[in-house]
Amino acid sequence: MPLTVDENSLKHGVLSLVVTLAEVIQEALDRQALRRINGGDLGPEEAERLADALLELDEAMGQIKEDHGIVTSVADLHRGLDEVVDDVVDKLINPRRWAEEAQQ
Repeated sequence: MPLTVDENSLKHGVLSLVVTLAEVIQEALDRQALRRINGGDLGPEEAERLADALLELDEAMGQIKEDHGIVTSVADLHRGLDEVVDDVVDKLINPRRWAEEAQQ
């Protein structure tokens, strides 16, 4: 049985993944920038340049998502991970119930 792949769907999926990973990195950069600014590690000019660069990055990411019709985001990734973590925690807290459900 041959495998059929929709090339456009595959490209969109890969681009969505790349954009999501870039957003994760962007969030880390934002947090690190705030830490450095709040910690007094940056002078006013450095802080302003950093803020401008992060704003430009945010705008560029938004434009890429708009240009390619990408609606998923890091928030979607977080929600998915939260659901996985909730299930794992629930299994640890209620192992008997999970065992009973698995037997059904």
